[in-house]
Amino acid sequence: MFDEADLEAARAAGVIDETAYLRLKGFLAGRVSLRPAAAAPAKAAQGEETGPRFDLTHVLWYAGALLVMAAMGMFSTTAFAMMGGLALTVTGLLYAAGFILVGNYLWDRKLTTPGGLAIAVAVSMAPLAVYGVQEAFDMWGTQNLNPGQYRDFFEYIRGGWVIMEAATVVAALVALRFWPFPFIVFVMAFALWFMSMDLAMWFTQGRYGDYETRREVSMIFGLVMILVAWLTDLRHSRGADFAFWLHLFGVMCFWGGLSMHDSDNNLAKAIYCLINVALIFFGVFLGRRVYAVFGTIGMMLYLGDLSWRVFDNVLLFSCALSAIGAAVIGLGLWVHRNEPKLAAWMAANLPPGLSALRPAHARLVG
Repeated sequence: MFDEADLEAARAAGVIDETAYLRLKGFLAGRVSLRPAAAAPAKAAQGEETGPRFDLTHVLWYAGALLVMAAMGMFSTTAFAMMGGLALTVTGLLYAAGFILVGNYLWDRKLTTPGGLAIAVAVSMAPLAVYGVQEAFDMWGTQNLNPGQYRDFFEYIRGGWVIMEAATVVAALVALRFWPFPFIVFVMAFALWFMSMDLAMWFTQGRYGDYETRREVSMIFGLVMILVAWLTDLRHSRGADFAFWLHLFGVMCFWGGLSMHDSDNNLAKAIYCLINVALIFFGVFLGRRVYAVFGTIGMMLYLGDLSWRVFDNVLLFSCALSAIGAAVIGLGLWVHRNEPKLAAWMAANLPPGLSALRPAHARLVG
């Protein structure tokens, strides 16, 4: 049975030309989409996980990890903060060490999900440990950068958080080197998302009223994160999905900053709508639905703005908009039914350079 790797080898050897390669790849994509699900694999060894799942056990594992992160972060109490800087650092390091030991133990026994989640919890202790050191030795710099209590890390945008966020990113990268578990990227992406807002405060020395600066920094940071996620998709075409959280937080930073622009200019609002339409097609190109979700929300915001400002007194606007919505649903059904044909057409007709920029999973399903 041939797969895409065989086709690429044949092309490299000169057996088939570029046109034949693209047509055969599109044909195989359609075959994969139409093929019935294979029989369930043989039972895995004791304790070993065979792939990502969504059952009660996994929900409890993820919920437990998030509860620990929240308890040591956004839900930490005033009494917890009164322990003092060094005590907070010691607490964070003890938590991290304990969860690393547990996580590594489970990981070695092929229980990668609970083991990886334990490592992710350990990484999430990095900002607490760094905060304790900065608090104990008053390393905040100017008064405007002093962030206050640790739990404010999850509530307020302040430049004093940047060092903590950078430490979290470094800790996540180190953890991924030894325990390549995708949810660790969630912790890193969360820190990067916060950093995109706090960097603006860092560069403006804590001028909280500089709203425009924070907005622009968020957009630029989001674009950079999207690019990193795209490159991650291209490099890791198989196995665990390490790019998902980068895509999610990247589009959140970019789309959030874009949507915060306030203008009465109809042309600017129309451009905003077109960018959201482009996000939908970009999501199709990359095979990432998260862009389509945010693009659709943006289009809804634009149409809602139109209904209030331009068509408020037009009787048939709601009916026309409903018809457009029904047409969009119908288009979605048509695309779903013809997905194999669309995949084959795209694989055969996209220029080779552009096709090479699509992640492997996107080229497979179109």
